[in-house]
Amino acid sequence: MSTPPDIDWSQPWSAPLRRWGEPAAAAWQAGAPVREALAQLGAAPRRFVGQDALPKGMAYEQFIHEQRAVPTRDNLHDFFNGLIWCALPLAKQRLNALQHAEIVRLGVHGQRGPLRDALTVFDENAALLHVPDALWQALLARRWAELFGPLRPLWREARLLLFGHAALEKLVAPYKSITVHVWRVAPDFDPMGELSALDVWLADDLTPDKLAAKPFAPLPVLGVPGWWAGNEAPGFYDDAEVFRPPRRPRSSE
Repeated sequence: MSTPPDIDWSQPWSAPLRRWGEPAAAAWQAGAPVREALAQLGAAPRRFVGQDALPKGMAYEQFIHEQRAVPTRDNLHDFFNGLIWCALPLAKQRLNALQHAEIVRLGVHGQRGPLRDALTVFDENAALLHVPDALWQALLARRWAELFGPLRPLWREARLLLFGHAALEKLVAPYKSITVHVWRVAPDFDPMGELSALDVWLADDLTPDKLAAKPFAPLPVLGVPGWWAGNEAPGFYDDAEVFRPPRRPRSSE
């Protein structure tokens, strides 16, 4: 992809990244490679380099850790990855440090294990949710009718921020089934401050034990009130292929 598609920076999933995304997208649109469009922002703790800088056989995460540089292709996936490096650099560094430690422990081609799996899920598809406890419990239990019915007014008190760059890429052309892996922001954290404060909190919260336990809750993100006009339509949440029921516990027999 030589130039980006139009990105609507007013959408709730992209608006938090607008201060970095809009100028970087303009530079990309004008012909700059993505790595240069991101570099001009001067906001990330890592350099952005071409994909060809990554030696054959070296793990992507190992290269980032050792070279303090992020291999970057000219596509939306790597563009949004770069924006998250700009917006939440401490959390991205924390994820990379944990990935590198696991590569050192298990080897590049060794078994990935639950921690590396969780790190990849978080990096690609996580969403950060600060939410009243009633909403969180309903989300964990996948009580969709309650979550988006009687509890709908409580969503005014919630704050949702997309972290995963793969999820952000998908939302450039939204479709109903896009589902994110929600990581709960501590209830006592003030979500109304600067992203820098959230970044500090998140980097501290991303511990190996917590990640390996995979405390994610699946959320079809376009079901969030205010995020998609279509979810006001009758029957929107009745689609069991998207709003899936809870998993049944396995039989002991």
